[in-house]
Amino acid sequence: MNVSESRIAVVGVVVSRRSEAAKRVNAVLSEHDGVIVGRMGVPYRERELSVISLIVDATTDEIGALAGKLGNIEGVKVKAAMAL
Repeated sequence: MNVSESRIAVVGVVVSRRSEAAKRVNAVLSEHDGVIVGRMGVPYRERELSVISLIVDATTDEIGALAGKLGNIEGVKVKAAMAL
């Protein structure tokens, strides 16, 4: 990937069905581990959900593919904000 084509982005992921979606979410993240610079996950037990924030360095197509695959998992909501 040409560095001039890559973008820095923050991807926010809210998983409302942790027990059902966790394996699928982790599989997608593993599939895209080459573009993930950092990851922080916080379980919010009182609300029975998890919040994951990702920092990625990727092309807009790669960011879209990652967000799309995560968003297609039932109980998962995703938003990406691109910079640079």
